[in-house]
Amino acid sequence: MQYLFVVVVMILLIPGQVRLQQSKRAQDIIDKAIVVHGGKAFQNCAFSFDFRDRTYTYRHKKGKYRYTRRFKDDEGRIVTDILTNDGFERTVNGERQQLTQEDASRYANSVNSVHYFAFLPYFLNDPAVNKELLGEAVIEGETYYKIRVTFDKEGGGKDFEDIHMYWIHKDHFTMDYMGYSYEVDGGGVRFRKAYNAREVGKIRFQDYINYKHDKNTPVEEMDHLYENGELQELSRIELKRITRI
Repeated sequence: MQYLFVVVVMILLIPGQVRLQQSKRAQDIIDKAIVVHGGKAFQNCAFSFDFRDRTYTYRHKKGKYRYTRRFKDDEGRIVTDILTNDGFERTVNGERQQLTQEDASRYANSVNSVHYFAFLPYFLNDPAVNKELLGEAVIEGETYYKIRVTFDKEGGGKDFEDIHMYWIHKDHFTMDYMGYSYEVDGGGVRFRKAYNAREVGKIRFQDYINYKHDKNTPVEEMDHLYENGELQELSRIELKRITRI
């Protein structure tokens, strides 16, 4: 009877041990990818870049950040959005605007999203990020680690229910493909292929071809669909005029 109890306990513990090992391995892979993409240069840096006719600035120093977005509205006024550790604010022609909580949250999320994707994989070590190695995949003849990322509700942001996938090259540790499923605006799923990789200020920047599929498609299956030519190109994610400031 005692032997049976021990066996049952071991059976119950094994899945948890496997998940822990997968999480530790995923962490190791992400750590190596961050080093390849910029490493310590991410921690204290400042850049400006253009994305879809809007100018962004990114500043990180000792845990403090300041993200901005600057553009002209339909009336030709200069709109500046500023997101920091202390919150969000918008100015129009230099005058601070009074915003509803809903609008402030929406604008802040938009600004944060652009910076988040531009500086991946750096943000994959945020405290609210959970990583799991699902195995390996072959895409266009190259072997990749396939890592699934989920987010804690606490600290995971407005879109904490989203699921992200990252395909990290097994030998080079570059993040060549990524995908995500999202719940807002009716939900959907995306897959991105990196291209035009270049280094600016010791950080690797990449543009992406953005693909879509049926919104109910599990994001984990997007690599297979891409290989089979079943994804539809939606857009190009291009960062222009990247400058260290």
